Amino acid sequence: MTMFALKHSELRDLYDKVVAGERLTEADALRLFETKDLNALGAMADFARARKVGNHASYIVNRYINYSNYCILSCQFCAFSRKKRDQDGFELSIEQIVQKAREALALGITELHIVGGLHPSLPFSHYTGFLKALKALDARLQLKCFTAIEILHLAWLAKKSVRDTLAELKEAGLESLTGGGAEIFRKEVRSAIAKGKESAEEYLDVHRTWHQLGGRSTCTMLYGHVETLADRVDHLSRLRKLQDETKGFVGFIALPYQPDNNGIPVDHPPTGFDQLRTLAVARLFLDNFDHLTAYWVGMGMKMAQVALSYGADDIHGTIIEEHIFHMAGAKSPQLQTEAAMVKAIREAGRTPVQRNTFYEPIKVWEEPQAAALSAKEAGGDAGAQRTKETELASK
Repeated sequence: MTMFALKHSELRDLYDKVVAGERLTEADALRLFETKDLNALGAMADFARARKVGNHASYIVNRYINYSNYCILSCQFCAFSRKKRDQDGFELSIEQIVQKAREALALGITELHIVGGLHPSLPFSHYTGFLKALKALDARLQLKCFTAIEILHLAWLAKKSVRDTLAELKEAGLESLTGGGAEIFRKEVRSAIAKGKESAEEYLDVHRTWHQLGGRSTCTMLYGHVETLADRVDHLSRLRKLQDETKGFVGFIALPYQPDNNGIPVDHPPTGFDQLRTLAVARLFLDNFDHLTAYWVGMGMKMAQVALSYGADDIHGTIIEEHIFHMAGAKSPQLQTEAAMVKAIREAGRTPVQRNTFYEPIKVWEEPQAAALSAKEAGGDAGAQRTKETELASK
């Protein structure tokens, strides 16, 4: 939809607010969620995205490591956690974690994304131990680890305050918290899907404390289960308020609910329409966030490509060995090569950018015509780069 056509839509007044840079209210956000005019909503979100980041869209070369799926909680929506009595439970030693990292470094990763269940018996020293071991392996490797509920669990293990626990983990090598575990903040919904998990206030306070210590993190919203559209708006509003306060979130990730193998069957999981409108509303309402990720693991790569025109400016990472969403029924591949990420972004009409953990650019990929010219001028260096792309594509 062109901007001219948008001016004649039912969202004209909200479009005018967006163009003027005025903050949308919660009532505005709910109205955006309720509209059936997805084209107008997408055009507004795409305008807001372009104003923030231009034509760039990013990805990260990373690997996921789940150190264990043993967990003392029994969240109804989780298909990942296991008890010690379960035959398919697992836990990794520090040596096994380091070996997985070593193998991934050969593929050019810059980040390890490490989370797990709330293990009933591993000591606090295990967690600081693998952070230190990974930094010893390669000090440049960025360690993005732990959800807020894991931090509360580790504070209990260490018999320390959350602030002191985070400070000790940071000293051991932790560079970013993950955004997982936010689910939906509304108490009634949280009790229905994740009884016993940390409260919304505790989740936000962990991230607040981490930001006060100079740390950065991402945040998430798990949607498409038993929550209402108003619950989604409330969730986004709480994230926006904390971002106003700390400016510590580097990106927001909307996670579509995966309905298989868990205790919350949903007859109608998030549709493509719902996935696109959720990202679009988030882009417009979260005006203090620069980056929104379309999580290809939950959406599929083709839908993530489309989402780059509905407010998203990032499609996440190469990942390698994702468990949590796939155990809940995700049908996407276990990994993407860097070449596939670059190709997907180019096909969506964006300029691919390899980023680091904090959404800072590492490399901006030139257009193919410019790259060919550079190859002719640079000779061997460009040839080496093409060789690297081919090797990644063959993994």
